[in-house]
Amino acid sequence: MRTDGELFGTTEEGEAVQRFAISGGGLGANIMTWGAVLQDLRLAGHEAPLVLGFERFDDYPAHSPYFGAAAGRYANRIHDGKFTIAGQRFQANTNFLGRHTLHGGAHGFGTRVWDVALHGRDYVTFSLHSADGDMGFPGAIDVTCTYRLKIPGTLSVEFTATTDEPTLCNLAHHSYFNLDDGGSGDILDHRMMLNAGAYLPVDDELIPTGVVQPVDGTAFDFRQARPIRTEGEQLPYDHNFCLAAARGPLHQAAWVQGAASGVEMEVWTTESGVQFYAGQNVARDAAGHGGRRYKAHAGFCLEPQVWPDSPNRPYFPQAVLWPGEIYRQTTEYRFKLP
Repeated sequence: MRTDGELFGTTEEGEAVQRFAISGGGLGANIMTWGAVLQDLRLAGHEAPLVLGFERFDDYPAHSPYFGAAAGRYANRIHDGKFTIAGQRFQANTNFLGRHTLHGGAHGFGTRVWDVALHGRDYVTFSLHSADGDMGFPGAIDVTCTYRLKIPGTLSVEFTATTDEPTLCNLAHHSYFNLDDGGSGDILDHRMMLNAGAYLPVDDELIPTGVVQPVDGTAFDFRQARPIRTEGEQLPYDHNFCLAAARGPLHQAAWVQGAASGVEMEVWTTESGVQFYAGQNVARDAAGHGGRRYKAHAGFCLEPQVWPDSPNRPYFPQAVLWPGEIYRQTTEYRFKLP
């Protein structure tokens, strides 16, 4: 694979979008500057792509539900887009149902063209500057996102951020995975383990109710590996699973295995929560990799992050970044053939 960037497309605003190919540890990946998006990921010995994506750039702004994107400045949802920092009230852009903030607003980090800071055979680092007031968030923030392929079969996603004023910073990698057939079929028979004893119930608009609910005796108990499929009507998983009370050392959050391929994926992260989304709304009009037509549940997301709506729930892990601090997140997706 080439280690220099290629022109992959141009935004409506006329910005050039580059794509970089990296390889290492038995993996190959294509990553583009638009949204710091992981566009493709392959594992040697497994024919199908591991992630959902499009082969043409124009399909991303038109059709992508955050395929492979770096979500921010605040990943996931903020109720009514309102939050308070140090006694000052802020209103973020409300791009979800016309009421709430999702993934940083209508023009969040996952739809920006990032700069290229460094790149080599097995890594690429992008950087982004977000100005004070961007999407309603206070303070200028400087972010980096590094994709690195490591032995054995590991995709590492590393974020850093600094700010000049108190602000929110909650970043997440948003790939949709399918370990069987790249999205030709569904992921409901994948077996999954989530290392979480509690989850956050949500209301009809997918906003956490504020309850931290034990998984015991519920369809949210994945502490022992089991299929994603539920009995009867499929449960529309799109919930935060509570891993810890705060960001900490790298720890295993999840394990997933493709039902047909036997390919395994472990998720290790420094984050306090992981959003599990079963992809029920993933059906797209545009063809994906290899001409695949993605249907409901074609891929699943495991997005390590701070718990959603934490600015409005003081007893949740918090996402305020202060001047002089450095935000650091590491998440690793570790793949293995059967």
